[in-house]
Amino acid sequence: MSRQYYNPVSLIRKKRDGGHLTKDEIQYLIDAYTRDELPDYQMSAFLMAVYLNGMNDEEASAIAYAMLHSGIVVDLSAVPGIKVDKHSTGGVGDKLSLILAPIVAAAGVPVPMISGRGLGHTGGTLDKLESITGFNVNLDLVKYEETIKKHNVVFIGQTEDIAPADKRLYALRDVTATVECIPLIASSIMSKKLAEGIDALVLDVKHGSGAFIKDVEEAKKLGKRLTDIGFEFKKETIAYLTSMDEPLGYKIGNWLEVEESIECLNGIWPADVKEITLLLSGAMIYLGGKATSVNEGIEIAIKMVDKGKALQKLIDIVQEQGGDTEIIRKPSLYPKAKYNQEFKSTSSGYINAVDSYLVGMASLELGAGRKEKTAPVDPQAGIVLSKKVGDKVEKDETIAVLYSNNDSYLALAQELMHQAYTVGVNKPADAVLVTHVIDRDGTRAFDYSTVPYLK
Repeated sequence: MSRQYYNPVSLIRKKRDGGHLTKDEIQYLIDAYTRDELPDYQMSAFLMAVYLNGMNDEEASAIAYAMLHSGIVVDLSAVPGIKVDKHSTGGVGDKLSLILAPIVAAAGVPVPMISGRGLGHTGGTLDKLESITGFNVNLDLVKYEETIKKHNVVFIGQTEDIAPADKRLYALRDVTATVECIPLIASSIMSKKLAEGIDALVLDVKHGSGAFIKDVEEAKKLGKRLTDIGFEFKKETIAYLTSMDEPLGYKIGNWLEVEESIECLNGIWPADVKEITLLLSGAMIYLGGKATSVNEGIEIAIKMVDKGKALQKLIDIVQEQGGDTEIIRKPSLYPKAKYNQEFKSTSSGYINAVDSYLVGMASLELGAGRKEKTAPVDPQAGIVLSKKVGDKVEKDETIAVLYSNNDSYLALAQELMHQAYTVGVNKPADAVLVTHVIDRDGTRAFDYSTVPYLK
């Protein structure tokens, strides 16, 4: 049967003018772009029209379906157990996948993790993994299945077979200012996750200054859209809404975040990283059938770290995927960036705010992110914070160190850091990290009293 043809300009115009496209029209655009029959400039125009005018529920479902079926859907039924993955909508210093995947895999739950690269001011799991010397994220699907059977975990990027439309659109959105769009975010996430062969999914939906979705009400909409797609495809799905009003942890940048992940697996945790990692790990272990509740899952996750099993799992998967395990055992062996510069406070008081977006942009300017979709990243570039919200600081005290292999990048990064930090006389109230949960029972405020391990 011949494919239906549509005039791309007419479809772009229709969306530009606030109209709604049919499932067939959306399918045509995604198919044409995947087949190189639609150029970047026309797809960019369509993405901007969607960004400006949004999509209704039918369009959002249609684009997720089209992207999912632009390639193959992996069948992991031969892998024993309930396969569970986690996805974060992106943030600054968000290295949680590197920590929780080994924890959950060590607990006996298979974690097939297909990840992406950095978008805008946020880092990407693949870029972080590739900062490990020799680590290969480009496994074919045969090796992908073999690895998860052997180790209960695998880290790869999208192959040409898995949601190829998403792979191309993901990079294009990054350089056309169309990232922060709920239907595009939801279709990107779910097409990739549903294609990888999972049975269940835990979502970390970020909101705040460093997230693509700033407003908590918009984050609720995204979380609801994501869970609805999961349920449509008969996948158990839980979404947690978490704050990204300051960077997660103390280290931002590709290798720096791997280094902090190793520290966490050795039991040396920043409080915010520990809280969210344990919650997500507990939920994954629960959905994976290895615990009768999220709380029991958290208890198991803690044991995996305390007994060294999670760190060993990371070492095993690094070795399996060609990486240098010696630097996992001894991170101090990793070479440092050529240049570093202290960032100092201009006044005394308490850190009242740290704008995650600006810190992320400073890290990007240092070389840790990309401004063009094919640009390389510097694995050694980034920022190490020593002060976060609520900490007392003196004038001229060092509150961060900037790292780069190009000294001309330091001045702009310094300026962005000055804009990011707010120092006040009074100590701010403690922030709430996890704000809401979305599951089959709907959307509700997160109740810390039900999860005693987090406090």
